[in-house]
Amino acid sequence: MSDHEPLAVTADDRGDRIGVSAGGRDLAHYVYRPTDVTLESPRPYLSPVHTLAGSLVSLFRPHDHVWHKGIAWSLPVVGDENFWGGPTFVRGEGYVQLPNNGEQRHVSLDVAQADGAVTIAERLEWITQAGLRVFEEERTLRARVVDASTWEWGFETRMTAIAKEPIALGSPTTRGRDNAGYGGLFWRGPRSFTGGVVLSPAGDSGDDLRGTRAPWMGFRGTHDGDGAVSTVVIASHPENSAHPPPWFVRSEDFACLNPAPFFYEERVLAPGGVLHERYSVLVHDGPWNAADAGEAVARTLAWHGGAA
Repeated sequence: MSDHEPLAVTADDRGDRIGVSAGGRDLAHYVYRPTDVTLESPRPYLSPVHTLAGSLVSLFRPHDHVWHKGIAWSLPVVGDENFWGGPTFVRGEGYVQLPNNGEQRHVSLDVAQADGAVTIAERLEWITQAGLRVFEEERTLRARVVDASTWEWGFETRMTAIAKEPIALGSPTTRGRDNAGYGGLFWRGPRSFTGGVVLSPAGDSGDDLRGTRAPWMGFRGTHDGDGAVSTVVIASHPENSAHPPPWFVRSEDFACLNPAPFFYEERVLAPGGVLHERYSVLVHDGPWNAADAGEAVARTLAWHGGAA
C-alpha cells in the first residue's frame, strides 16, 4: 500500500454490530445492539479498536469503570438522568447509585461503501430508565484509511430534544465536582497505555491538561508484548458549539481522551432543540509527537473542508 493508494475499507453487518475492515484485517466493531445491563447505560460503542497493523488501542468494560466501552458517545448529566453508566454525582452527597441509567436504543441503520470508505447512518432513541423518550438522534459514522499507517473514525451526531420540558446537558463539574467535567465522545485506552503521553497543540504533557481547551488532543502509548507504540488523536470540528472544547484527559490512573463540551457549563435544550457535534478520531501506528499530530489533524480537517 502506498500513501497515494490507501486500502479500501469494507463493512460486514453481523446482526448486532458492523465489522469494519481493511486489507482483510478488522479495524473495529461498531456494536449497535449492546447487551449491557441497565446499570451500564446501554448504548452503541466502538470496540475493539485496532490500528492498521493490528495493535489493540481500546479497552472494553474495565473493572474500575465497567461502563467504559472502547469509544462511545456518553453523557452523564441529561437533566436528572444518566446516560453514562454507573452512579450519578449528587451535590453534597458524592456519587450515588440512582434508578436513572438511561439507554440509547438503536432504531435503524444504513451502511454504504463508496470511494474506499464506509459510512453508517443510524437512528436512535434516548430512553430514561423510567421509559421516557427524551431524544431522537441521527448519527453518522465514517471509516476511511488515511495513509499506510493511519485510519480515521468520523463521528457526527444530531440530537433532537423531544421531552416536554427543557433538558440541561452537563457534567459532574457543573453539578459540583471539581475538574471532573467528562461527557461526550469518550475513548478508554488499553491498560499498558497508563502513564503514557498526552499530546496537544501546546506540546507533550499529561494529566495537567485536564480541563484546558484545545481543538484536538492525542495520546501516545506503548503496548505490552511487542513494545509497539501507537497514537490516538481526537479532533473537534470547528462548527461544534464549544470549539475549542475543554478536555477530560487522564494518563496517570488510566488512559482516556474526551472532548467535553459541557465540562464547565450546562447547555439547555428546549423541546425541539438540536445538539450537533462532530469529531474525527485518528488511529496511528507509531509514535506521533504533538507537531506530527497537529499536522495530521490539519490534513484531516482540510480533507473534510474545515480548518483547525
